[in-house]
Amino acid sequence: MTTAVLGAAFLCHTGSQAAAAPAPDGADIYKAKCAACHAADGSGATPAGKAMKVRDLGSADVQGQSDQQLYDIVAKGKGKMPAYEGTLGADTCKALVAHIREFKH
Repeated sequence: MTTAVLGAAFLCHTGSQAAAAPAPDGADIYKAKCAACHAADGSGATPAGKAMKVRDLGSADVQGQSDQQLYDIVAKGKGKMPAYEGTLGADTCKALVAHIREFKH
């Protein structure tokens, strides 16, 4: 009986500490991976952004795209922009799309 009680206590204790991984922070990832070209405000007004003619992420053109279209660009890359799904994962790419939505003018 003592073993059963200890086993049940162990299961309850370990189960209560198991938590889902925190959601990726799109703003932090953007700052680390995207801002060098796209600028902190999404405008693309950086030397690299100007040289590559990146679009303003707050523009109607970008904001008019669906979440899936933006996800595909972030995940698979486009033009000179690298693909990020392999290195960052799908959830982080989704968090980046959500952050891009915050640039809407």
